[in-house]
Amino acid sequence: MNIKYTDAFITIATTDINKTVEFYRQFLKLNPEPYIANAYAEFRLEKFKLAIFKPKESNVIEFNNSRGSGLSICLEVVDLAKAIATLTAMGYPPPGKIITASHGREIYAYDPTGNRLILHQQI
Repeated sequence: MNIKYTDAFITIATTDINKTVEFYRQFLKLNPEPYIANAYAEFRLEKFKLAIFKPKESNVIEFNNSRGSGLSICLEVVDLAKAIATLTAMGYPPPGKIITASHGREIYAYDPTGNRLILHQQI
């Protein structure tokens, strides 16, 4: 049997949904759509969807997050310095330095829930 996939996206579980939604609203310069207050928000970029939800109390332990997670959200940007300045102004400065890799320049940052962001600029 062949499975036909129609879409894929990343979801973030957080108990502080308002703070996390506001972080992505400011950083992505987008309003979530759909948006259900204190429950669910979805940000749609041209070829990417990021969904944020608040887990039910009975499932909170399942979604506990730590910075040790292997998951990263990689966002390619046109201007890495501007992205870093935006995060810094929001109170979430990247803790490290810009790394030059074979595919471009990048830096790691973290959202309010502790999810790793890789901001990447092609060179």
